[in-house]
Amino acid sequence: MTTAPADGRETVTPSELATELLVALRAGDDVEPLLGALDALSETALAPVRTDSEVALAFWLNCYNAGTKRLLAERPELYDSRWRFFRAPALTVAGHPLGLDDIEHGLLRGSRSKYGLGYLPRLLPDSFEHRYTLDRVDPRIHFALNCGAASCPAIRAYDPATVDDQLDTATRSYLDATVEYDPSAGVVSVPRVFRWFPGDFGGRSGVRAFLSRYDQLPDERVDIDYLDWDWSREPPSFA
Repeated sequence: MTTAPADGRETVTPSELATELLVALRAGDDVEPLLGALDALSETALAPVRTDSEVALAFWLNCYNAGTKRLLAERPELYDSRWRFFRAPALTVAGHPLGLDDIEHGLLRGSRSKYGLGYLPRLLPDSFEHRYTLDRVDPRIHFALNCGAASCPAIRAYDPATVDDQLDTATRSYLDATVEYDPSAGVVSVPRVFRWFPGDFGGRSGVRAFLSRYDQLPDERVDIDYLDWDWSREPPSFA
């Protein structure tokens, strides 16, 4: 499914449009035509985002990271109140304004509350969220989303055809760079997202299985501790 961009170029898919926006924001180019094209997307053009999980993952990951980049560039003062920052409209897709919380918790996390440790549903989702929320949360998104904090992972431009491999690479890279092991104490210190959203990983046993999958548990008997999260505002880096 294709849609015509605002500047009359060859038709592009919604995923390609979100990628172009992310790249343009990184380069400091004019993004107004791309923002207008996202806003003008029809429900028909967005059909693959509703029906294909790989397309949805790549599209919404790129939209989130583009939204962060845009808010930090255009409204950096919002970050002084993270409550406002995460709720402020970051992008408009098919005429529907979306904040970062809407994209992360309403769409990518399957309409789950940000306060429920990954177990509670989001309150009062609107019809857009009902139509576009993913059926299953992929916990690797936590190592792909950048909200402007110093502890956030680097940004990549995700492609539907390779998003699974890209998410594996992003997850392994982030965990390799952040996880700390103290053999004398028998403690592995891991990113705080594991404490914030254990339900996304399948609970305590799921967290341990996930860390083992990425070679972060040198011994199954080690204890797990959680690193502090550095909320200092930092321009997103790109991998």
